Amino acid sequence: MWNRNDFTRLVGIEWPIIVAPMAGGPSTPDLVAAASNAGALGSFAAGYLPPDAVRDAVREIRRRTSRPFAVNFFAPLPAERAPSPLEVERAQAALRPFRDEAGLGAPPAPSGLPRLDEQLDAALAEGFAALSFTFGILPGPVLERARRAGLVVMGTATTDTEAGLLEAAGVHAVVAQGAEAGGHRGTFAGPPERALIGTMALVPRVVRRVKVPVVAAGGIGDGRGLAAALVLGASAAQLGTAFLAAAESGASAPYKKAVAGPSGDDRTGLTRAFTGRLARGLRNRFLERMEGQPVLPYPLQNSLTQDLRQAAARGGNAELLSLWAGQGPAPRAGAACADIVLSLVRDAQAALEGLR
Repeated sequence: MWNRNDFTRLVGIEWPIIVAPMAGGPSTPDLVAAASNAGALGSFAAGYLPPDAVRDAVREIRRRTSRPFAVNFFAPLPAERAPSPLEVERAQAALRPFRDEAGLGAPPAPSGLPRLDEQLDAALAEGFAALSFTFGILPGPVLERARRAGLVVMGTATTDTEAGLLEAAGVHAVVAQGAEAGGHRGTFAGPPERALIGTMALVPRVVRRVKVPVVAAGGIGDGRGLAAALVLGASAAQLGTAFLAAAESGASAPYKKAVAGPSGDDRTGLTRAFTGRLARGLRNRFLERMEGQPVLPYPLQNSLTQDLRQAAARGGNAELLSLWAGQGPAPRAGAACADIVLSLVRDAQAALEGLR
């Protein structure tokens, strides 16, 4: 019964697998429901969405599954100095060649994210089982509200210090995000560049630091990786890239094609160019040419490039897309989410039996 542990019992799932929340399009109600119906924990990414869209998505997921699923939110960021008009102008100028290529005009004015309290209101009105978050620690009243609602609360840590802070705040589980993970770094207790600890090193450290269940994330793309995470002491593994090219994924066609393509030694890189926050994605022309160029802080830079990425997706131009992906194996193109889950389970069981 390798799949039965403190985390699977806590959340009420069959397999110690979380399909990661992937903001910006890949997370769809179809993907979340399919993951949960297959016995994993599907996770919906609510961070960028207005409250109405959050409510509609959670309602649709509930229509498609009666099993537990998670909704993921962004923790409020500390207030930063507003960029000067000159800084905004320089960041916009750096994007001009790419915008010209995509047939776009002047960049929009930078803007922030939707209000967390309104997003949470919308999700709670529909009902869900687990609340996960990243980029920091949710405010105390929000965490207390989630616990009163009976939700399993999970926070993201990239160091054992952050894991200890999350446990002290009262989370029920910690997602330990290794340096190999695709997408944005969840670092909040220091510069992200100083928190690039590999998953194999990070998980045991976090397991020693906290008493709550630990979920391993980063570079895990097959059943052997899931088995390794469990052997290291994790109670589950969170996978994102493995599901990016799934049939139910909302990733654009050029994104799916790129992420399922041949692997290389330097396939991914870290960048702030798309959003202003350090994130890992496939290397492309935008990532390479924006290196060293001025960018605004997150989420302002994200608002400057959003329409560019949308235009690139419509035009099939992967060179201008934020192709968030981890360092694990390339995913299977077009596979059903349930088939991917079952493959992970089968291969993890075989690996664990081999160890015995």
